[in-house]
Amino acid sequence: MTLVVTAEPIPLTTDNDGVVRVGNTRVTLDTVIKTFQNGATAEDIAQSYPSLKLADIYATISYYLNHPQEIETYLQQRQKQAQQIRKINQARFDPQGLRDRLLARQAQR
Repeated sequence: MTLVVTAEPIPLTTDNDGVVRVGNTRVTLDTVIKTFQNGATAEDIAQSYPSLKLADIYATISYYLNHPQEIETYLQQRQKQAQQIRKINQARFDPQGLRDRLLARQAQR
């Protein structure tokens, strides 16, 4: 019997918003890589995110280890986007006085 070696596709897809997701799930590449960087094993990640397949987690980590610069660039871009969105939301919805506004609404009911 001969072992047939084939290349498996990387289980990463980019959604319409440019967010990279793992497998056929809503779990982002950011989540898997940050969790791995914080010391979690692939098995730990699978326990925390049961929608992920263990093989997809290993493939994602392998891709990260083989392409660290590209992944770090992507993660930095995502972090910048998150900061911009946070600033926009804070400008639109001023957190100062939030409790008072909520209490005032409740009193009106």
